Amino acid sequence: MAVSTSTPDKGVAVVTVDFPPVNALPVQGWYDLATALRAAGADPEVRCVVLAAAGRGFNAGVDIKEMQRTTGHDALIGANRGCYEAFAAVYECEVPVVAAVQGFCLGGGIGLVGNADAIVASDDAVFGLPELDRGALGAATHLARLVPQHLMRTLYYTSRTVSAEELHRHGSVWQVVPRDELAASALELAREIAAKDGYLIRLAKAAINGIDPVDVRRSYRFEQGFTFEANLSGVADRHRDSFVTGRSQDDNEREEER
Repeated sequence: MAVSTSTPDKGVAVVTVDFPPVNALPVQGWYDLATALRAAGADPEVRCVVLAAAGRGFNAGVDIKEMQRTTGHDALIGANRGCYEAFAAVYECEVPVVAAVQGFCLGGGIGLVGNADAIVASDDAVFGLPELDRGALGAATHLARLVPQHLMRTLYYTSRTVSAEELHRHGSVWQVVPRDELAASALELAREIAAKDGYLIRLAKAAINGIDPVDVRRSYRFEQGFTFEANLSGVADRHRDSFVTGRSQDDNEREEER
């Protein structure tokens, strides 16, 4: 399990996440990802970063099993802070970030790609926030950067997913390609960006972030407060237990009564 960085082309760094089996990141994984992204962006030789993932899916969010087997609130606080740092590292990376997305992109994955500068996706990629089904709230900030407002709300309330092709129609996914062409297509876009003047591309990234209508860090931090409220109420634990055990919340409650 690791976050690694490679430089396959001049001016391009590829940060790859690999946490089998589904790229559900533990607390330390989010911090490691943030560190790798910030380091890549700070490298004066790098002009574009590709954020990629190994395995069958891009990202399945936080490691809920780690959270449920950890007593107290340390894992919950760690996951929230780690996600906050990783999402911010994508957004604040000094150079453009191209997300290369395959398979599932869920929960924290939305936070990553929603803050990316461009998205290339495989034709089997799906995007969604199952947060309400997992006893959490958050990343509506980032989903709202991918789809129109009312679609964002419907997806959030229902925990449904949306296809890469539909996001392409909305203009948030740059290109949809067969899975075996994903890496090459993402690199092709990164090379085009990296061919620009390194000083100017950094100025461009700072300028575009500066005119964003929503402060993504502040907006996401606001959302996170409601996750803590859900946890303190006990409802979050019940939903996470149901996910870990594979049993419905009603079944777990009946077991507790016995």
